[in-house]
Amino acid sequence: MAQPALLELIEHIARSLVDSPNAVEVRDVGGQGDATMIELRVAKEDLGKVIGKGGATARAIRAVLFAAAMKTRRRAVLNIVED
Repeated sequence: MAQPALLELIEHIARSLVDSPNAVEVRDVGGQGDATMIELRVAKEDLGKVIGKGGATARAIRAVLFAAAMKTRRRAVLNIVED
């Protein structure tokens, strides 16, 4: 189970990047052991903004998520899904 703060963090970052912030949806889809799987859904036209050139933006978001999750001694995995 993801900490609500982790979900809010990802939602805040994603909404800041996209043109359609109302289409952003972040949810906890479970996980195994100490790992949490978080799913990020954005509008089709905003997918490139969240992924970035060569995946740079997605890597940066995952790095921030990893650092935030380490405070709770958990692992978090971000899956970006086209809506």
